[in-house]
Amino acid sequence: MPVHIPPDSLTCEYQRSPLGIDVQRPRLSWRLEAQERDVRQTAYQILVAGSLAALDADRGDVWDSGRIDSRHSTHRQYEGPPLQSRQRCFWKVRIWDGRDEVTAWSNPASWEMGLLIASEWQADFITPSVSVTTPCPYLRTTFRLEDNILSARAYASSLGLYELELNGQRVGDWLFTPGWTSYSHRLQYQTYDVGAS
Repeated sequence: MPVHIPPDSLTCEYQRSPLGIDVQRPRLSWRLEAQERDVRQTAYQILVAGSLAALDADRGDVWDSGRIDSRHSTHRQYEGPPLQSRQRCFWKVRIWDGRDEVTAWSNPASWEMGLLIASEWQADFITPSVSVTTPCPYLRTTFRLEDNILSARAYASSLGLYELELNGQRVGDWLFTPGWTSYSHRLQYQTYDVGAS
């Protein structure tokens, strides 16, 4: 009789279902919940699929780790085939305990790859007019989408702090984006799901 709950709190690169991952071999983590004392993980299995339907059918059509004997549940590196820009991956995990009993599969989680090749960046930096003297300029543009859009992502960054809005509504809940770096060496970006905006 299983005595523990399936693993939960699944994260990829420290985030829950993140967008815009640019790590080629993302690190996956989870937490074990138990209803009794002294329960430990002795092995795990990770399934990664290209769709929720495949994952629901217990098919790791992107990667199936198989059973891996390990007590570690943090930073388990994805070891499947190379991931592509914008690729969406759905994953789940199950574990074996000290009595070699296996849990049910966890609830699914996901991650989405960012833009991995420099040539995929099609935008240019925009700057305010030299006549603008306010310390926080407001930059905006208008555009119209003609076709039905199934999904949409906004990839945003700045040399300094920014707050992104679309149709007058703030996008995301991050603060102090894009985060401080030495701009001449590295510039971080954020990925937002704007399909419903």
